[in-house]
Amino acid sequence: MTSLQKTEDEVMLADAARSFLDDAAPIGHLRKMRDECRTYDAELWSQMAELGWTGVLVPESAGGSDMGHAAAGILAEEMGKTLVSSPFLSTAVMAATALRQVADDRASDALRKIAEGQVIYALAVDETSKHEPDAAELAATPDGNGFRLSGTKTFACDGMAADRLLVLAKTDEGLTLFDLPANRDGINRDPMDLIDSRDAARITFEDVAATGDDVLGQVDDAMTVLKPALEAGQAALAAEMAGLAAGALDMTVGYLKERKQFGVPIGAFQALQHRAAHLWCEAEVTASAITNAGRMLDENAAEATLAVSLAKARATKTAELAVKEGVQMHGGIGMTDAYDMGFYMKRARVAAEWLGDYGYHAGKVAALRGF
Repeated sequence: MTSLQKTEDEVMLADAARSFLDDAAPIGHLRKMRDECRTYDAELWSQMAELGWTGVLVPESAGGSDMGHAAAGILAEEMGKTLVSSPFLSTAVMAATALRQVADDRASDALRKIAEGQVIYALAVDETSKHEPDAAELAATPDGNGFRLSGTKTFACDGMAADRLLVLAKTDEGLTLFDLPANRDGINRDPMDLIDSRDAARITFEDVAATGDDVLGQVDDAMTVLKPALEAGQAALAAEMAGLAAGALDMTVGYLKERKQFGVPIGAFQALQHRAAHLWCEAEVTASAITNAGRMLDENAAEATLAVSLAKARATKTAELAVKEGVQMHGGIGMTDAYDMGFYMKRARVAAEWLGDYGYHAGKVAALRGF
């Protein structure tokens, strides 16, 4: 059985990422962006591109580092520890994975731009409060040699900063994925006020013209391109949530060591020790599931669905436990804006819904296991 421990190279990558992010994007960076009403930091994204992170899933032939999904998960996990707000998941992970499914010059050029940090993508997939790609109703009506798109998408993360959109639409005999410039006539984007201060948009398509060249993959066959991209995003998001849980746990343990009652640190109280130990155990099991998902995507992506959904389901519950315990063990101050624990709770809540909630992924796990 393959070990689920990080390799020496993976540990080095995590350490290098942590060193950079502690300086460039600590938790205070998110607080500052929130206070300035900003959801995107172009300078930080440029720095990530210089480090090669934007090309983590881009082939070397297109200028990327092609480090793989396990490496992408390690980067996402480190970002989660300080709640970095960036287009990494939507662009470097999901869009790059989708484009890799298409072997043509246009896709290669788009991948090169992703690796260079020159373009930001958002996925316009969801239409309701729940993730259900197969139920997409945004209409792509035939119009001569092209299409006209009409409908609304919601919860398009990084949708306001995006230069391009991957749009899932319903065509005559199935679903089709379009790669469109975000400023095309008829596309209107409105910011969503998410509690975690992350960029997200509600996007309306009003008789938007699309040609055959705008189709990514084949007409009526979106999932051949989109399914690998969504699973790559779900695995990386699970890793980000594991990092979030680790960040919340570290903050909580630090507080338990410092806060005193009756002259002794509250961390000396056995009841709190048991709760912290339980959280640590849950985080360790989840970390193994996430490592397995990344490696499955690298080694046998066609059979990775179970591993990915298990990772996202476990990460959702572990992150929820971490932030709830963190707030409770901080006491009343855990609910105040003066302490950063609230940022972790808000990010955990939004991440739980993005790309499928616990019920969505638990259902997939149950079905794939024959229940």
